[in-house]
Amino acid sequence: MRTTVTLEADVARLLNDQARRTRKSFKETLNAAVRLGFRHAGASPAAAEFTLDARPLQLKAGLDAGHYNSLLDELATDSFIDQARPVTSRKKSRA
Repeated sequence: MRTTVTLEADVARLLNDQARRTRKSFKETLNAAVRLGFRHAGASPAAAEFTLDARPLQLKAGLDAGHYNSLLDELATDSFIDQARPVTSRKKSRA
């Protein structure tokens, strides 16, 4: 199939260099590059093996890691209340 394609200068240079190195025609080199690109584009990232190196948390006895989120919520609430107090006391002093 004959198709007109406009290549950017750097891509054309790479294809010409590869064609010279492999002693193949520009057409063969272009087709091989396109095939290779589609082969890699079709590879699913999920197919790669994922490993996780787990290590112990080394928590002290008596600490429950499951309650850390509730502790953080309480600290955030206390911090919010502390920051809001000066604002409410200023409003009362103006009235």
